[in-house]
Amino acid sequence: MPWDSPITSVQQLKGKHIGISSPGSFTEWLARELARKEGWGPDGVAPVAIGNGAASIIAAFRQHLVDADVGGVSTFLTLEESKVGRLLVPVSSYEGSIASGTFSASDRLIQTDPGAIRAFLAAWLETVRYIRTHKAETVKMESRIDQLPESVVSKDYDLTIGMFTSDCKFDPEALATLKRGFVELKFLDTPPDMSKLYTEEFLPH
Repeated sequence: MPWDSPITSVQQLKGKHIGISSPGSFTEWLARELARKEGWGPDGVAPVAIGNGAASIIAAFRQHLVDADVGGVSTFLTLEESKVGRLLVPVSSYEGSIASGTFSASDRLIQTDPGAIRAFLAAWLETVRYIRTHKAETVKMESRIDQLPESVVSKDYDLTIGMFTSDCKFDPEALATLKRGFVELKFLDTPPDMSKLYTEEFLPH
């Protein structure tokens, strides 16, 4: 939200202009999901494509071109530091479980060096175990890497650490949401067989 917006609840977003990265994007789908979940109908909010960079969001907020924006948590937490924007709610507050990130490997790598995939995933899970139990150290490292204040990274950590699962397995709710999303975003005409789109074969046992 713009810092000076009078809006203080999700319910006040009905009929409002919401910034998204681009038409047909994940952020547009999330904006329309809010309208659907709140029972406002397919046109319950008005998505406005403004890009996903901090500069474009700042400009849109300052000129009041949008009433809100869907984007990365760290962006809005950073805008709070300069009193340009503020975080209203995380998307997870209305969308629930959704898989927003996956690991991909080429067919060639799968066929020629499956051990490399298993080693990578084992290392990833070891890293996740570390960051879930070492907040202070993780915040310091991410602050240096992303060039963000530790105060921002600390808040971001608290809001997003739950996204990092301890086993890298998809849960049924997330898969069902993805299945519906493929059709609603017009990537596919019919819901896909999700079992053909992922594998857990290379995860540690």
